[in-house]
Amino acid sequence: MSSDPQSQILGVRSARELLGMLKSREISSVELLEHFVERNNALHPKINAIVTLDIERAVASAKASDQRRLDDKAVGELDGLPMTIKDAIAVAGVRSTGGAVELEHHVPERDAEVVTKVRDAGAVIFGKTNLPRWSGDVQAFNEIFGTTNNPWNLDCGPGGSSGGASAAVACGLTSLDIGTDIGGSVRLPAHFAGVCGHKPSFGVVSQIGYIDHVSYGLSEADVNVFGPLARTVDDLELLFDVISGPRDNAGTGWKLRLPDARGTARELRVAAWLDDPDCPVSEAVLGVLDTAVAAMESDGISIDRAARPAVPFSDVREVGLPLISAAVSPGRTEEELAALQEVAADSSASPTMRMRAQSSTMSHREWLLLTEKRDTNRLLWADFFADFDVLLAPVAFVPAFEHQHDGILYTRTLTVDGTIRPYADLIVWTSQFGYVYLPSTVVPAGWTNDGRPVGIQVVGPYLSDRTTLEFAKYIESLLGGYRVPPIAAG
Repeated sequence: MSSDPQSQILGVRSARELLGMLKSREISSVELLEHFVERNNALHPKINAIVTLDIERAVASAKASDQRRLDDKAVGELDGLPMTIKDAIAVAGVRSTGGAVELEHHVPERDAEVVTKVRDAGAVIFGKTNLPRWSGDVQAFNEIFGTTNNPWNLDCGPGGSSGGASAAVACGLTSLDIGTDIGGSVRLPAHFAGVCGHKPSFGVVSQIGYIDHVSYGLSEADVNVFGPLARTVDDLELLFDVISGPRDNAGTGWKLRLPDARGTARELRVAAWLDDPDCPVSEAVLGVLDTAVAAMESDGISIDRAARPAVPFSDVREVGLPLISAAVSPGRTEEELAALQEVAADSSASPTMRMRAQSSTMSHREWLLLTEKRDTNRLLWADFFADFDVLLAPVAFVPAFEHQHDGILYTRTLTVDGTIRPYADLIVWTSQFGYVYLPSTVVPAGWTNDGRPVGIQVVGPYLSDRTTLEFAKYIESLLGGYRVPPIAAG
């Protein structure tokens, strides 16, 4: 974390530092909770990040933690630490909506499995963070709670779908948050809001308790993962260690033992893929990324900027995005499916709309064929990571952009460097690695000339989460990592 004096504001200190203060009894859990609630009350009108509060039960939980500390009976790694949860994840007894008006008054009876894990570790859950409807956008707005603003520029969004989480973490309204990521919903908000995020390897964190339009938490979707957002990479690892592991009904059959990092940061073999003609990166973002990589090279890190996997970049459009669309299609109504079938048959429809339509209505055989292609690409990625340990890549081709709520993901456009681009391209660089199940850690790489954050993805081989986290820690230490947004510095 930055050594800026503003970083000494209690709310923006790292989770590890706050836990140290709780352990030494420099502060109580109740006092820390009160601090976060006061910060939220002050900044909520401008940011609108934490949209549901559960103060009464949080106070009771904080008091119980304080008593455990007095009795020297702390229960886990997060004991007494106040935190929030994305509103796509079930919290028992607390309104959990998925951003959908149909679930405006939905109150789950059971915690999501990740929520159970953080509770068992002693965390104090005090609120839910904003998101788009069914987590289906790169912004955070819905008809229930309205729009979340980016703390670096209130005219822009903090990304999505875990945008409320990224804004809350950036402003020091919470210590940690758990988001979800199927097309980039942890990584994109981390990039847009200037915080850290980790998309775990697929399958190492339980999805049970996901509030979607399919089963309200009973099933697990292909590609989708739950992952942490935090102000430091060390905090990402802290929360990742708590929430990772087998789902409850599998825990007696297997245990998760992720390999150690492949080496220290200076021992790792590093490649960089900072731009591609298939999804060009804006001048503003590319400038920051190039400067960041140059700083690593000047620091003695050897980086191969020409290395590429044998996987065609275009496969993210031909295989990855269709698989993601298929993964979220079960919840579509019969009317929606009928409309999509018409689009799929319409040769005049845009390529992105036809892809969405065809993917959402594909046969099981078609899905299996795509899955076979995905499995082939996973082998090609494994070959690539036999020669390299991490790959550096953009998170998105643009920094934070102004709120855009008209239309849907597949009909909007963005004008970038004078060129009109499909809005759906925002998820291309994140989906490139997500559909093949690779872990990816996002850490701030710098800021554009007009003060918007830019993150960088550190991608690694499947199950090598500790390797991506290790190199992200190095980037953080070299470049300074998280900064306090001016709006949150008071």
